[in-house]
Amino acid sequence: MPSVKLTALGVAVLELLHEKPMHPYEMAQLMRERYVDRRVKLKAGSLYHTVERLQRCGFIEVVDTQRDGRRPERTVYAMTPAGQDALEQRGRELLGDVAEEYPAFLSGLAVIDELGRDTALVELEHRITLLRASVASDQVMLEQVRGEAVPEVYWLDFRYAADHRAFELEWCERLYAELSSGRIPFQGHKPALSLVTEETDERETS
Repeated sequence: MPSVKLTALGVAVLELLHEKPMHPYEMAQLMRERYVDRRVKLKAGSLYHTVERLQRCGFIEVVDTQRDGRRPERTVYAMTPAGQDALEQRGRELLGDVAEEYPAFLSGLAVIDELGRDTALVELEHRITLLRASVASDQVMLEQVRGEAVPEVYWLDFRYAADHRAFELEWCERLYAELSSGRIPFQGHKPALSLVTEETDERETS
């Protein structure tokens, strides 16, 4: 079996083929219905490229071709035993391992003092507005999948993402209140506390 690390989109394709054989167009439809496109970049070109790559690696194989009227012929793929092994191995890594991630938001938090009070609060308020819209959208989607009786095991990833956004919104609202009230004061261009302490100690001992 080729030593190939599955991409997020490759995992998503094998997830679906684990259920049944299907053609790429059906894969794309099902991914959108299950909001897989909220966790992986889903474009027609990249999907077909991923399918071709999985076939070259021996993870999937052609099992049928279908033609609906005058529409182009559609190739149906199924997962091979090698694909099953690759999916299981990558799935174990993704679920069990804690990967080191570097969210851009952390770098934004690190420069809040450099931005200054007014700018920082404006940008933080902007983020809160976007998060509120996302959280509201998440609730609509969650109600939809529940109403359609989609098995919950198929959208645990979306539930996690929705909970994460709700937590981030609550955290950002709390931070905004702390910064605007002065409970967390801005330092401006003052020297770091450790440097001030060292200079004070030197004056006192001289």
